Parts: sequence; C-alpha cells; structure tokens
Amino acid sequence: MIHPRDILLGAQAGAFALPVCDHYSGVEARMKKSLRLQADLTAEFGTCVFDVTLDCEDGAPAGGETEHAALVAELVLGAPVGARVAVRVHPVDHPHFDADIAQIAGSAAARLCHVMLPKVESVADVQRAAAALDAVGARALPLHVLIESPAAVQRAFDIAAQPRVQSLSFGLMDFVSAHGGAIPASAMTLAGQFSHPHVWRAKLDIAAACHAHGKVASHNVVTELKDLAALQHAARRAAAELAYTRMWSIHPDQIRPIIAAFTPDEAAIETATAIIERAAASDWAPVQHEGCLHDRASYRYHWQVIERAHQTGHTLPANVRAWFPA
Repeated sequence: MIHPRDILLGAQAGAFALPVCDHYSGVEARMKKSLRLQADLTAEFGTCVFDVTLDCEDGAPAGGETEHAALVAELVLGAPVGARVAVRVHPVDHPHFDADIAQIAGSAAARLCHVMLPKVESVADVQRAAAALDAVGARALPLHVLIESPAAVQRAFDIAAQPRVQSLSFGLMDFVSAHGGAIPASAMTLAGQFSHPHVWRAKLDIAAACHAHGKVASHNVVTELKDLAALQHAARRAAAELAYTRMWSIHPDQIRPIIAAFTPDEAAIETATAIIERAAASDWAPVQHEGCLHDRASYRYHWQVIERAHQTGHTLPANVRAWFPA
C-alpha cells in the first residue's frame, strides 16, 4: 500500500518531518540532563518528541572553544542509539567554525541528526557550511539555518530553496538588535514579539519561505522562563497564526508546554482519522463525511493533523498506527 504521506504531501512532506520542539543547552551538566530527559520522554510518549541541540556558539566559554567542541563530540558519541542530537556550531565567519565542524561532524556525523548554522546572511553561507561538512565526510548531514538579520529575512526564500537546508529558525533578539534601536526592546518580550509589525512580518516571511520549499519553520525562543502558561499560549499562536511547525526551548520546563501547544486537540484528531480512513478505503477518491465532500486537498490537511498527533506522542487507533512503524 502506498503511504498517505507519499500520495498527499509530495514536496511538502518535509514541513512535518521533525519533532515539534528543539531544546538547546550548552553547559555540560545541562547538556547531559537534556539527553537523559530526551530518553525519558521518548519512553513516555513512545516517540522522540524533542531534539537536543548541544550549543557551541553560546555554550563555549571564550578561549575554551576547542575544549567545548571536544566535549560536545564526546556527548554525541555517548548518546543512546536512536537519540536525536544536533549541534549548533559557530557562524561560518567565526575563527572556530572549521574546527567545530572537524571536531564534531568529523568524528560524530553518523550520530548527529543535523547541524544548526547561526548568523546566516546568504546562500553563500549555506554553501560554505555544506562544503565544510562534505570535506569531513558528512555529506548526508542536513543543515538548519538561523535567520537573524533584516538582510537574511529578505533572502529567506533563496536560503530555504537550498537542498541541504532542512529547517529555518528565527533569531528574534538578534533581529531586533540589528535594527540599531529602530525597533524597541519590548519587541523581544513575549507580548511584543507578537505585536510589533516588523517582527511579525519577519516571522511570516520565514514561515512562508519554509512552506514554499517543503522545509520546517521553527519558532524562536521565549526568554520568560517562569510563565509557562504564557509560553504555551505563544507556541499556540506560532502554530495557529504563523504556520510554524516547531519551536525552540531553552529550559527543560518549556518542553512539555511546547509539545502540548503543537498537539492537535482530540476532536481534530478524531475527525482527521475518520476522513483519512474513509479516503484510504476509497483509494483516495472523493468521499463524504458528515455531509461534507472531501478530496485530496482536504485529505492533505487531515493527514497533517495525524502526522502532528504522532509527532507529539498521541495514541492513534491501531489501523492508523500501522502507517507509523516503530
């Protein structure tokens, strides 16, 4: 049987290809804690619900970049089989970029799920990073790109079109500060980032670029660590209003609210399951459900609801679970 993903999504299948949460940590104790937490939640949910990204850019102390990269490589190699572990390296114009790639991707590419590339300004930066990965034998390793400046937002569609790119993320704080004070600091807050027009437009442009090219749109961090209800509300807005399918976490307490925010509600899952089951039984010809006509256009939407339910650990009916082998 042809998989519904292949029938319905085509090039857009990539937009739902990753866990909904990307968790960042750069201090040794926190990196180890993050890996343990990933294993625990994978066992609890029955699927990997968040990536762990080990951070060299902000995690490495000045002057200790080489030692930090060695630590990251050691942690990646020591992670459990099947763990989803990534690394954020230094930008391509940083003196330690090539050393990061050589130390980490050069020794642990087979255990990495992707490399996060910060401060990307152009397609040339992506090509430079891809060439560095190729040079150390990591040709199959995807790149995730962090868009952090007005110029990078302008080039987001070209960057997203690069075959090596799997995801674009928005760097809120760098984007705001790149405007030289023309955007107020309040635009970096939880409330302000959803109300300032330039920030809102940048988020929309990045998400649109991703969906145009079948890539994953990953929403930026929320720095207010204590207000988890507000964080979850922000994640819901990122998903429902801005079309993001993934979000960054910078504290372990943020992971569950992000997963919950990106999980479809029970009614949506039930409706989607009923429609997709009927569609599959009809070999994807048009069908009626509760008095409404459905065809491949609406099947695509409802299949994506099922994909998201699976990604977030929702228990699906047995006949639907068959489409998601362990």
